Amino acid sequence: MIETFVLSSVQKALLDGMWVLAPLITIGLIVGLSVSIFQSLTQIQDATLAFVLKIIATFVGLFLFGNFILARLMNLSIFLFERIPEMANLLR
Repeated sequence: MIETFVLSSVQKALLDGMWVLAPLITIGLIVGLSVSIFQSLTQIQDATLAFVLKIIATFVGLFLFGNFILARLMNLSIFLFERIPEMANLLR
């Protein structure tokens, strides 16, 4: 019974973590690939260009997807806090 409780809680946390990080990782991947293609076409070999643009794109992504990320994290927190009494009963 405890194993089921732990596995379901961890599964929900991992899935929510994936949904929270997916937009930011996708934005970073697209920007990094675009900058790499641009650098290879123009033969610009500046390493900081990709780094700076990815940071800026990540902050823009946080601004755009901040409500979604916050909602997912709040739902996960509420889910975990609501399961505290169930966990206490399992440990008795």
